[in-house]
Order: sequence, then structure tokens, then C-alpha cells
Amino acid sequence: MSERPPVYDVAIVGLGPTGATLANLLGAAGRSVLVIEKEAGIFPLPRAIHYDGEVLRIFQAAGLREQVLAISRPGTQGMHFVNGAGQTLLIRGGTAALGPHGCANNYYFHQPELEAVLREGLARFPQVDVRLRTMLSAIEADEDGATLHCRQVDDGSAYEARARWIVGCDGARSPVREHIGSTMVDLGLRQPWLVFDVVLNEAIDLPLHTVQHCDPRRPMTYCNVVGERRRWEIMVLPDDDREALVQPQSLWNLVAPWVSPAQARLERAAIYTFHSVIADGWRQGRLLLAGDACHQTPPFLGQGMCAGIRDASNLAWKLDAVVAARAPESLLDTYESERKPHVRALIELAVRLGGIIQTTDPAAAAERDARFAEGEPEVFELPPQLLGQGAFDAQQQDLAGRPFPQPRLDDGRLLDELLGRRSAVIGRRELLARAAPATAERWARSEALVIDRPDAQLDAWLRSHEAQAVILRPDRYIVGVARTQAELDRISRHLPVAP
Repeated sequence: MSERPPVYDVAIVGLGPTGATLANLLGAAGRSVLVIEKEAGIFPLPRAIHYDGEVLRIFQAAGLREQVLAISRPGTQGMHFVNGAGQTLLIRGGTAALGPHGCANNYYFHQPELEAVLREGLARFPQVDVRLRTMLSAIEADEDGATLHCRQVDDGSAYEARARWIVGCDGARSPVREHIGSTMVDLGLRQPWLVFDVVLNEAIDLPLHTVQHCDPRRPMTYCNVVGERRRWEIMVLPDDDREALVQPQSLWNLVAPWVSPAQARLERAAIYTFHSVIADGWRQGRLLLAGDACHQTPPFLGQGMCAGIRDASNLAWKLDAVVAARAPESLLDTYESERKPHVRALIELAVRLGGIIQTTDPAAAAERDARFAEGEPEVFELPPQLLGQGAFDAQQQDLAGRPFPQPRLDDGRLLDELLGRRSAVIGRRELLARAAPATAERWARSEALVIDRPDAQLDAWLRSHEAQAVILRPDRYIVGVARTQAELDRISRHLPVAP
């Protein structure tokens, strides 16, 4: 009689930033997790270089805030879009001030260092099983979960496991997506760029901020990454010989106005095609997708990795609630409906910015420059973080479905240090005491933390929104605000609980 394979709450395919974050969040929730990854170790060269304040807050939820901050720098100087004549057309703002998530709004980092932090974080959880050099061969899904048929890369031996839920965080060529049969929708940008990473040998007078060189002769992006690391992204033009372009002499000629081979060490040069695609169908039964497996964006906003981390945060609390029988499986239907509109808005904005940057026709560039010439350069930020239809009160689109800020409380803690990964009901005692019995029971069944004496910071937020109470999800998005008992009872019904 053959031995039955082990059964996990969740299996994650892929141990990049999205998969590793999801595994940390589920591990912190006490879930048993299998992670399979075909590579032996962390890819040693730079890839993603930016994350935002909400993403740091997610790392905080995973218990890794300080470790991540230690390998990052705040992006206080912003991003400038500059034309061929050196005139600033557009600015994405940067600031050293703390943003709404209790940290700076933007950070830069070296991806191998971040992945090391995330993998070290998994060692805290004995119930998280990481299997490297393991490839997914096939999936047999059924009503109760799925069996994963895997192969050890080194010796070809077979390995099998079962999980109640499977999440494909397995990249742009996702085998899990192929099994689901999800189709990818092209949102209009497919352009090759040369990515050129260097480590400075000496101090050089380079901008501290990111520069989008919107020069029709050769569009480029310059990034001050972290420490001595610098990056140039260089648009590949139709007449370029790609093989010649990546040769050292050609590379250094392209960046000669800023740096020479004597001043820096070449770390990586590779040509990538920037895509803008999004999947239709992020879930099929017990199988789900996250990160590049279900969306890919050009890097002009620095939101590719961020989008995957947001997926992990949205999915983690829902999987935890479903596995613990605190919520019905239908809660997972809100994953794609909530995340997809926000991801699509970011991709579409990145494509529009790409249109500004990638203009190579001189006449079109002159027309573009003329449009921006009037007055001071426009300063823009990311679109509001608003979820699509899902587990919140859709009648309150002004607040519901948006992240709640993270102030520092009177006792010195950040809000999320108090709340943990629980839902929360924050409000004035007089109103909360009048909640219907069914409402109070729903709070208890969802294991929500009830705060009926909000401190000065939380009280100030309630007053600023003329509210008596606010309900938060475990991922810190607002379920709804209440000004009356009837409203409190209504929005509380959006807290998912098992029947």
C-alpha cells in the first residue's frame, strides 16, 4: 500500500517576491504551506528596484518591516520626465515625510537582498515547507483540493503532495495559469528595452531622483537604486543590432554622458520586452493565480512587483479565513473582482506614461513638449488605491474599498501593531453598544477586534469624516463607515463569516 502524500492548507508554486510574501503571511497566520521552486537559490542579479508605502505595510504585516527597511532607501526625490532639451515636462512627487501607511511613500532596493529577507522570514514557521529544485509536472484538481505531481530537478525523482488550495506565483509563463486555461488580454504595449545595471566605483555627480529621458533620439530611464547601484533602461530602436547593442563598448557609449567604465562596474545588461497584459480568470475551483502569472506591466511606474505583493495581501487573509472556516469559499470570488480593476488602472497609466517616454518621432515629440510647456511642470501621484467590487460596502465608494491610514498611536505603536491581521471595529462606545445582537455576533464570529475607546489619532480620523465608527478588514482596507446604528448594522454584514 503506497504512502499517502502530505496534505497542506495551501501550496504555492514559485518563490519569487509574490510567492514568498504570500507564504510569510500564511505562515504568520498559522497555516501549513508547501512552496515549490524550480531554482536552487535566489537569482543574484538586479530586477525589481522599487516598492511603495502600502507594500512596506504588507511586509510589516508579515513581521518583516525592520528587516526590509534595513536593505532599502526612501525615494524622497521623486521622478522627473525630461525632454531632449533638458526641460522638465512632468514630475512624480517624492517626499521624506511619512505617508498614510506610516512610512515613506516610495522605496528603492536590490531584489536579491529583499528575496533573502523574505526567505529568511519563512524559517520562522515550522509548518511552512520550502522545496527548492522542484518542478511542477501536473496538477490533478478535485472538489477538496488538488494533488501536485512534481519532479526533483537534480535527480528526476518524483514528489507528490496534496493541498486544499493552490496558488500559482510562477511568473509570466505560469504552468498553473496554463492548467487553468486563463487567457491574457493585451493592453497595448510591447516594446524591447535594454536594462543596464552598474555599481559605482567612485562618487559621481548623478541625479538623486529618477529621470525619464524623453528624448526622441533615444528614450532612456535613469534610476538611483540603493547604495552605489545605478540603472539605465534604454529603449531599443527598430534599426538597432541587438547583439551588438549588449556588447560592452556599445553599452558604455550609450551612457557615456553620465558614467565611464573606469567609474563603475557593469553588473548586468539584458534586453527585455516590456509587456502590458492581464489575465481573464484568476481562479478556477481550488486553483488561483497571483503576480506576473496574472498580470504584467511596463516598469514606468515601478509597480510590477508591488502589484504582486498586493495580490498576496488580498489573497492571504481570505485563504486564512476560508481554511479556518470563518468565511465561506465564495469569499475567494472577490479576489479577482477586487484586484483586477486596480491592477488594470496601474497598467493603463504605465502605458500612457510609456507613450510620453517612448515618443521617437521628432514632430510628435515637439507637439508633446508644447502640451507640457504652459506653466510649471505638473506633479502627479498614483491613482487612488480603490478595490473593484468585493467584500466591502459598495454604497460608500468615497471611503469603502480604500486603505485605512496607519497612524502612530498614543502609546507609540503603529496601528497595525495593535490590530495584527484581524478585522477591526473602531468607533465610539455609545454607538457600538447599540449595535444589534446579530451585529455583535458577526463581529465575534469574524474574530474582529473591537475598539470602543479610540485614541486621539483614530478619533481625529472619525471626526474628519464625520463618522462614529469604521470597520476594517485584515488587509486594512475599509469595509465601511457608520454614522448611525442602522448604518453600523448594514456595513457589518459585509464582514465575511461562515454560514
